[in-house]
Amino acid sequence: MCVLAHVFEAAGIATVALASMLPVAEKVAPPRALHGEFPLGRPLGRPGDPEFQHDVLARAFALLDRTDGPVLESHPEVIEETTDAVSCRIPAAYDADASPAVEESRGIRNAYDRIRERRGVTSVGRVIDADGVPAALEVLEEIAAGAGYKEVDLPGKNTIAVTHDIRTYYEEAAVELAEGPPADGRAVEAWFFERTEAGRTVLAAREAMREQGAPFPFWFYMAPGHR
Repeated sequence: MCVLAHVFEAAGIATVALASMLPVAEKVAPPRALHGEFPLGRPLGRPGDPEFQHDVLARAFALLDRTDGPVLESHPEVIEETTDAVSCRIPAAYDADASPAVEESRGIRNAYDRIRERRGVTSVGRVIDADGVPAALEVLEEIAAGAGYKEVDLPGKNTIAVTHDIRTYYEEAAVELAEGPPADGRAVEAWFFERTEAGRTVLAAREAMREQGAPFPFWFYMAPGHR
């Protein structure tokens, strides 16, 4: 967005960017930018806090009056990212013939179905639906165990899309399973990668693909970069 700001300004459109990463804003130097030291993905700060979000927007729009750019200011409040995993109790599937990850994925199916019915929508479906999650996990287990990523029958031949669907399936079910207050997005991410068999399987397959010399995007974007 900082780069696009220069393009829009060249066309005569005044801009102000909300910058989450200060080094990027300093390097690209957009005409006007407000940096917020907030968790990535939350450019307006705290979810569910309209007063704080309006303050961020007001400070950003106030920069439109500045013509002495590049202007880079920072919001005075810093919000630390929380990484504690949400608490979710996963029902057992009792399938003695299935791997732990596959059994786990079947165990949360009822929770996924309940939340989907209540919401009426789901974000699962890039290359597989909920029915395809157990089989996709089996393929990732094969890769983690040493099978060549080019030889396995991965849906869509797209590791990023498959892992996105698996993770989304789990995270939507977590909304139904979470204990306590509504789950924070980062807390649900931590739960998936740190507390579930599926998350561990995704990370193991990702590492195996890296060691096999798979192209960087194929394995890196299977999980957030810090994982």
